[in-house]
Amino acid sequence: MTLRTVVSGQTCLLTDAGGNVTDTGGFFVADTRHLSRWVLTVHGRALRALSSSTDEVVLAPPTVRNENPPFVLRRGQLLGSGVLVEELTLTSFVSAPQTVRVALSVEADFSDQFELRSSRLFDKSDADRSVSATDSAVVFSYSRRGFSRSTQLTTSPPARLSADGAQWTVTLPPQGSVTLRATVSASSAGTVALAPVPASARGDDLDRCVAQGLADLDSLRIAAADLVADLPSGTVVPAAGAPWFLTLFGRDSLLTSLFALPYRPELAEGTLRVLAATQGRNHDPAHLEEPGKILHEMRQGELATLGEVPYGRYYGTVDATPLFLVLLAAHFDLTGDELLAKDLEPAARAAIGWMLDDGGMLATGYLRYRTDGAGLVHQCWKDSADSIVFADGTAASGPIAVSEAQAYAYRALRGTAELARRAWGDPDWAASLDQRADLLQQVFSADFRLPNAFVALALDGGDRQVDALASNAGHVLWSGILDDSWAALVADRLVADDFFSGWGIRTLAAGQPPYHPLSYHRGGVWPHDTALAVAGLARVGHTDAAARVASGLVAAAAAAGGRLPEVLTGLDRKPGQPPVPYPHSCSPQAWAAAAPLLLRTVLTYSDGSHAASRSK
Repeated sequence: MTLRTVVSGQTCLLTDAGGNVTDTGGFFVADTRHLSRWVLTVHGRALRALSSSTDEVVLAPPTVRNENPPFVLRRGQLLGSGVLVEELTLTSFVSAPQTVRVALSVEADFSDQFELRSSRLFDKSDADRSVSATDSAVVFSYSRRGFSRSTQLTTSPPARLSADGAQWTVTLPPQGSVTLRATVSASSAGTVALAPVPASARGDDLDRCVAQGLADLDSLRIAAADLVADLPSGTVVPAAGAPWFLTLFGRDSLLTSLFALPYRPELAEGTLRVLAATQGRNHDPAHLEEPGKILHEMRQGELATLGEVPYGRYYGTVDATPLFLVLLAAHFDLTGDELLAKDLEPAARAAIGWMLDDGGMLATGYLRYRTDGAGLVHQCWKDSADSIVFADGTAASGPIAVSEAQAYAYRALRGTAELARRAWGDPDWAASLDQRADLLQQVFSADFRLPNAFVALALDGGDRQVDALASNAGHVLWSGILDDSWAALVADRLVADDFFSGWGIRTLAAGQPPYHPLSYHRGGVWPHDTALAVAGLARVGHTDAAARVASGLVAAAAAAGGRLPEVLTGLDRKPGQPPVPYPHSCSPQAWAAAAPLLLRTVLTYSDGSHAASRSK
C-alpha cells in the first residue's frame, strides 16, 4: 500500500489515502512512533476518500449506488514541533439537520523505528506502558530502563474521551458546517515548523522542481538545539528524509547543504557547526568513533539511547570527513564568512588529521574502511551490503578504498589549502596540503584507471581493482582529480545508453551480471548521484551531455508533480510513460530535494565554476 507522507523536521505522519494509520504507518517524532493507530469513522463505519493530498483528504460516507452523500468531511492534518493537529470539517448538503457520530480510534505503541524496519526481535518485556483518560485528555505513557515517552490527545470542542480514543456526537445544521479538532502532543518534540513554499507556477519544469525542492528542504529542517547543546540560536540542519531518516546524517546533510548553498546557506552553517560539535574525540570500536572523524548518523530513539543498536552516535562513514572540509571551503568561498571559518579551524585540522591517520592515507595512500566493523558493511554512499562488487558479481571485501571517497579527499585537501592561505594565515600548511593532493592525484591515476579507461569502483583489501562500471565515476569527474584526457573518456562513457536510462544515470551500468534495475545500489537511479554526474560533465566541458542528462532528471520530477524521490528504478524511459518508481523510496528526501538546486547552478554556470561545483 502506498503511504501518504506529511513531514515537518523530525515529525512525520504516515497514513493511507484516507488519512488513517492502521497496520502500517504511524505518527513519528524523533525516531519513536507515538501513534500506531489513528482511524476516523462516522457512525462506526469507514469513509471513502474522494481526494487525497498532503494538505487535505476529502471523505464521504458510503452510500448505495447513485445516491448522493448527505455530507462531506474535509480532513486536514497539520504538523508542528512534535504536534499533530487534526481538523475535521463536516459540510451538509441536505435541508434537514443531521446527528453525526464521529470517532477517532487511537493507540500508541512507542515502537522504535529500528524495530519497524528490522526483522530482529527486541526483548521489551521490562517496559512499563499505561493509558489514562480524563474529561480533558487521554495520555499514553511508556518507559523502559530510563527511556520514557508520552503522547497526549486533547479535543475541541470537548469529545467523550476514553482509553480507545475520542468520540463526538454533533448536530450538523442544514447546508451548514461543523469543525472538530484533535491535537496530539508528543513528549519528544524536536522540529522547526515552517510554512511550505508553494510550487512555482511562473516558469518551466526546472522552476517548479527547484521550488518544490526548496519547500521540501524547508519541511525537513531540524532545530540544531534538539541535537546538541550550546549552538547559536536559530541554527538548523536538514534531516535526511522521510519517513525513516528524519535525523542528522553526516554525508546526506553535507551534500544536501552543498547543493543548496546558494539558496539556503544557513543549512551549510548549521550542518558544519553540529558536525563539528559531534566530531569524534576517542577511539570507540562499538560506534566506530575515532579522533577527528565526522559523524555518520545520530539517533534519539529508545534502542539507540539504550545502546541496543549502535546508532545513537555512529561514525561508520569514510566520506563524511572529507565532505565536511569540502563544504567548509565552499561556504567560505561563496559567503566570505571568516567567523565560521575561524570557529571551525580546529575541527578542520582534526578532520585532516583523521584522514591521514585513522582514515588510512598515510599508511596506504587512500581513505579506507573495514567491512567487518560494527554496523554497516559498506561505509560509502552506496552503503547496502551488496553494493561494492566486481563486474562478475563477486563481492569485494575490505579494507576498501572506494573511488569517490578519494575524489572527495582530493577536493578536501585543495579546499582546506585555500582556507589555510586565505582565512587562517598558514601558507606552510597550505603548501603541504597541496603537495598531498598532488600525490593523491598521481597515485589515483595509476591505481584506479581500468584497462577500458573508466574509473574503478574501488580497490579491495588486496588492492585489486573492483571493476564493475558504476556511477561513482560521476562523483570522481566532479571532484577535479582526473586529468583532462582521462576525464573526457570517462565523461563519454558515463552517458552511454547502458548508464543513462533516459531519466538519470544508473548506479551500475546495464548488462553486467550484478546489474538489476530494481536494486537499490546496483541499477537504480538516484537523483543526487545523477546531479553530481551532471556537475562533473559540465566541469569538463561536456555541456551538451550535461544538459541532456539534466533534462531527463527534470522530466522525472515533472512526471511526479515536481518532486524527485530518493531513488527511481533503472528501467529504460519509454515514450509517453512516467518513470517506474522504486518500491521503498523516501519522499521527501533531502539530497533528492536539493538535486534540482545543483542542476540550476550547473546550468547557470555551465563551465562548472560555481562554488557548489568548483574544484580549486
